[in-house]
Amino acid sequence: MAFTYEDVGATREGRCPAGFHPVRVRTRVGAGADVFRTAARAVLSWEMHRAVGVSVDAAAEAARPGVDVTVGLGWIEAPCRVVWTVEEEDRAGFAYGTLPGHPERGEESFVVERTGDGTVWLTVTAFSRPAKPWVRAGGPVVRGLQRAYARRCGAVLRRICGSSR
Repeated sequence: MAFTYEDVGATREGRCPAGFHPVRVRTRVGAGADVFRTAARAVLSWEMHRAVGVSVDAAAEAARPGVDVTVGLGWIEAPCRVVWTVEEEDRAGFAYGTLPGHPERGEESFVVERTGDGTVWLTVTAFSRPAKPWVRAGGPVVRGLQRAYARRCGAVLRRICGSSR
């Protein structure tokens, strides 16, 4: 299956293609090397997604380029494919892009980063536009739900890492 949008990989550069709605939510997860390692593992292994409360049916135990994954919430199924991953000393994460059957078109990335002062952040970056009529009808409500989901990812990751703030 082919991606349902053209600018595959744009989240790596933080770009939002014309005609798409951008989302960027940054959440402080905690601090230190242990928090970073735990957060990176949770993001790359789908643990964070499952802990948010969505189902994850992935073709591999960890996010890797080319891995197909279907994220589900109730009756909504969202097929995606991992576009890129990053695993560096102080940065780890991935992005997936939408496949046919997804209610939207676009891409979303989940990147954990440890800054120079040791603070660990999760940044969720996405761009999307409706692929289904019911999503188009939802308009601003759907975009609000996307932002709420991104914030929830940060809160859940903080809990996984044992950080209170």
